[in-house]
Amino acid sequence: MGAIHALPDLLINQIAAGEVVERPAAALKELLENALDAGATQIDVDVAGGGVKRIRVADNGAGIEREDLALAVSRHATSKIATVVDLEAIATLGFRGEALASIASVSRLSIASRAASRPHAWRIEVEGGTVGPVAPAALAAGTTVTLEELFFNTPARRKFLRTEGTEWAHCDEAFRRIALAHCEAGFTLTHNGRTTRRLQAAGRRTRVEALLGDAFAMHATHVDADGGEVQLTGFAVRPAYAADGATTQYVFVNGRYVRDRVLAHALREAYRDILHHERMPAYVLWLTLDPRRVDVNVHPQKTEVRFRDSGAIHQFVRHAVERALASTATEQPAVSAAERLGLAAARLPPRVPEAGAEAAGHAGMRSGAADRSWPQQGLSLGFGEPAAFYRRLFGVRGEESSAFAALAAGDDPHPLGFALAQLHGIYILAQNRAGLVLVDMHAAHERIVYESLKAAFDGRVPVQPLLVPAAFAADPLELAAAAENAEALAALGFDVSPMGPTTLAVRGIPAPLKDADAVALARAVLHDIREFGGSRALDARRDELLSTMACHGAVRANRSLTVAEMNALLRDMEATERAGQCNHGRPTWYQLSLADLDRLFMRGR
Repeated sequence: MGAIHALPDLLINQIAAGEVVERPAAALKELLENALDAGATQIDVDVAGGGVKRIRVADNGAGIEREDLALAVSRHATSKIATVVDLEAIATLGFRGEALASIASVSRLSIASRAASRPHAWRIEVEGGTVGPVAPAALAAGTTVTLEELFFNTPARRKFLRTEGTEWAHCDEAFRRIALAHCEAGFTLTHNGRTTRRLQAAGRRTRVEALLGDAFAMHATHVDADGGEVQLTGFAVRPAYAADGATTQYVFVNGRYVRDRVLAHALREAYRDILHHERMPAYVLWLTLDPRRVDVNVHPQKTEVRFRDSGAIHQFVRHAVERALASTATEQPAVSAAERLGLAAARLPPRVPEAGAEAAGHAGMRSGAADRSWPQQGLSLGFGEPAAFYRRLFGVRGEESSAFAALAAGDDPHPLGFALAQLHGIYILAQNRAGLVLVDMHAAHERIVYESLKAAFDGRVPVQPLLVPAAFAADPLELAAAAENAEALAALGFDVSPMGPTTLAVRGIPAPLKDADAVALARAVLHDIREFGGSRALDARRDELLSTMACHGAVRANRSLTVAEMNALLRDMEATERAGQCNHGRPTWYQLSLADLDRLFMRGR
């Protein structure tokens, strides 16, 4: 007898369950997707014991015919695809025909369903892969799937499960993802007899507020971009309100939650020079495109996708989110005093200069020590002040009052107000309608210079030739990237050429980074070119170089500015995209409202 033999169906299903049903949350996800594919507009979920003891999903969808119940729990049986052509344009959440069979092989499963056109409901039960007969059931409409004692017949798998609290948290997260993706349906979620979520069918903003909180929605800007065959809508949190550490990040592609490195990279790039390095972007985004342009048949869990044209998708998503974030530069304060300040702020000690402030970023600019290789530039700012409003701002009465009243009735053309004074050669104090505005003049000017450099960039970075070429062992992909993208490398200021069949030599690097590690820079840019294309790498590295030049070219701390210069800086900020953050992601301005000031001085108490 030969050594090769066919595996029994039960063992095959249990092997598949290892990929499809790694924990209760994965089973819940599959059941919710089946309910949505059936056209359900109301789905009720009941979980017990973190999902290990019981998961019940009841929907009002189309239901299952009596003769299809046995097939529903069979391996590779589905109503969602029939041919290879269907597989190339998947428009449903499920399509493999594996989930129910896999779940049934490692649990006690029952399905009760009443098809929309039938007068009666029917039920089927499966215990550890053993399928029972189809029997009559009592059910008004739709389908109810109940699984109990997950992994009861595979104790080794059950040992890998975590505590009830942990498994419940994963179930809640799986529910949240599905509910965010499909706002057109209503949902309820119950755990151990207590209803934790009750969601009505609603718009996306309402659903986001219900699941992620009012604060997320309030601090997020709306993203809405239409590229013809691809659309992106959703919400991206403004940089000043981004959180430290783990944060909210959801991306849905055609109603499916995904974790995709192309999209993740595009979103990191959208936030790249407006977000402090210690903070993480937060967003909820829905990407819609022709199903033929994305392959969801990558992994059994269906959270990974491949785009037919990943470069185009990357650019579309990045620019859509960049535009949305840029439009909020002066829409509201970079930091909310109302949220960050209380009475304790009145007891803060005087500011003490930081030790070693020369270390990095514009903290280093506070010392006033100019970098000898980057001579201080003059402020190239236009001077122009609306005299009537400016005089009225400081208490002038008379003929200007009517003009001021007319201005006050409309939109404020100068949300950052007008300069009052300069503080310690570092900050500009300005007055606007809301109260007091504090501006970090170096950070603000750095952003203005950076954006102007980007606008004026002619496409090439000057090269600093190396006296001795820096050689390194390159893998075949690096060699290919260097050969195929010589023009992109040259535009970035790199001179990289082969020195042998497995060696590359760096003969020149960008002049603004002449003191950097040549090999590390070259490897990084080759990696970007290989992963995202020459043009994408060109954009990213170009901006990095221009940011460095802007930091050195911006006005230093302890530079005395006239009132006119300070006002010109404020006006340029209002006209500059992303002016709420410097190139390193730190806020450039801070609003103290009159209410904040009243609270600090306990007025009205």
